[in-house]
Amino acid sequence: MAAVKLTNVRTKFVEKVSAAVLKQLLDDLNGGRVLNEEEMESVLEEHKARTDKARCLIDMVRKKGDKSSQKMIEYIKERDENLYDELGFATAPTPLPQQATPMPQVATPMPQVSVENQDESIVSEVLLTCSEQFKSQKLQEGNGIYKPQDKPGRKRLALLINNVKFDRESMLRRGAEKDEERMEFLLKELGYEVVKHRDLSGEEMDSAVKDFSKRKEHAESDSTFVVIMSHGKRDAILGVHWDSLNPKPDVFPIDKMYNHLNTKGCPGLRNKPKVILIQACRGGEDGSVWMSDGMQDDSAAIESDDMEHKEKDFISLLSCTPDTKSYRHVEKGTFFVQYLVEEFNTHAHKDHVEELFTKVMRRFEKFPRQMVCKDRTTLSRHFYLFPGL
Repeated sequence: MAAVKLTNVRTKFVEKVSAAVLKQLLDDLNGGRVLNEEEMESVLEEHKARTDKARCLIDMVRKKGDKSSQKMIEYIKERDENLYDELGFATAPTPLPQQATPMPQVATPMPQVSVENQDESIVSEVLLTCSEQFKSQKLQEGNGIYKPQDKPGRKRLALLINNVKFDRESMLRRGAEKDEERMEFLLKELGYEVVKHRDLSGEEMDSAVKDFSKRKEHAESDSTFVVIMSHGKRDAILGVHWDSLNPKPDVFPIDKMYNHLNTKGCPGLRNKPKVILIQACRGGEDGSVWMSDGMQDDSAAIESDDMEHKEKDFISLLSCTPDTKSYRHVEKGTFFVQYLVEEFNTHAHKDHVEELFTKVMRRFEKFPRQMVCKDRTTLSRHFYLFPGL
């Protein structure tokens, strides 16, 4: 599968292709009717950096399918045979499915061929798309699922905050850029426009979430994702100016995020799924197990036609349980993000979000130092993403 091959070498292509070869490839693809004039101009004019142009080009072509992807591979061979060899096209066969392991050694997303009825241990690095038949079947369930909006006119937004560099050099989150790349790519593939921030203080994170909650696009959306990656403590995310000796610590309390995105703070997302993903430590211990069987007393519940639930339609997945650490490879990023992206890629075409979260949790069963956990789940229906539709 040529499209799989292109996705497999995406990162290396972006790093290795020269500006001159990039321009030649654009001319070839335009002449070969793979890209039209508008697409060619968008690559050249909307992106200044060579790497951004290369990334845009390879993503644009691979999404057109195997025929277009194969043409690009042939043009690469014609224009730069050394690059063709470096990308592995000369000797590497189409990648086959590989078994997932608790501690994968993959530094960058490497797509694998996947099939509809695949074994649960097989993962795909390519987002599998949903069939019209499956979507139609699920829509017949009526109130059992959150109704998606039609793709034309839909304006999905996602917020991605990634703190990498801190005032204290020892807090540098090496490998976090890989997490950002993977998450941004997944969210875009799912149809979300990504609002991205890097290296924010606690106050700046608060402002970013609050500003995001006020975006008018939410009224024309059917859901949202909010992803925050940083250092953390039990109930807060650390800002880049964090200093344990400061009497006013630089943090963003997690409760504030829910306050900004709840029914009162973000009416545009009322009755719509809000998925929260937090990659951050919540303490310094290894492998603590946390369970909560407590139930809220509902004796004070009030029924009224003119009232709405303050906090509803949330589902959150945190990278670790309270008081424990979250592990990150200094080059490959966090296991949490890698496993999450793999499970979404492999199963989002047929599973709802809560099932996907459960699959991520299962990946950590053989990794005793860390266990992810769901939190503050108030979804009243199943949330299917229907990727590709």
